[in-house]
Amino acid sequence: MPDSNEKREVALNDIFGLSESQIDAIAAIGSNMYEQGKMRDAQTIFEGLIALDPRNYYGFAGLGAMALAEEKLDEALDNLQKAAALNPKDPTVRANLGETLLRKAQFNEAAKEFEKALELDPDERDPGANRARAIIEGMQVVISEVERLTKTAEAGAGAAGA
Repeated sequence: MPDSNEKREVALNDIFGLSESQIDAIAAIGSNMYEQGKMRDAQTIFEGLIALDPRNYYGFAGLGAMALAEEKLDEALDNLQKAAALNPKDPTVRANLGETLLRKAQFNEAAKEFEKALELDPDERDPGANRARAIIEGMQVVISEVERLTKTAEAGAGAAGA
């Protein structure tokens, strides 16, 4: 018999007993609402998933994606880190986490998350990981252009001093 002082986290789904496929269907509805711009409805669904089961990563992933879209970076980071801890193999969550960290100017951490997203999607099929690929390519273009402009400016300064 468990110690009476021992706390066990009870999920609402312990009472309702929804199946994994039912939970997945609810998560899909939340994602569809989000994609349709029905943010309030999507938020309600994602919060409901967490209420049903605080270990449900779909709820945290959805809330994290919404917060990222709304530039609520601290909230996005918190939710996406929870989602990644619950399901470390979701490339979209890793890409969203990388983008959040990038926007927070935590470049090394962002790079690690983008790398994880790419590793989890070697066939380049996941939209989130493909977004990470596009962000990385865009950053490489910007870095190359900055380097080119720096060299041009240095060459111009050297010629002016001669």
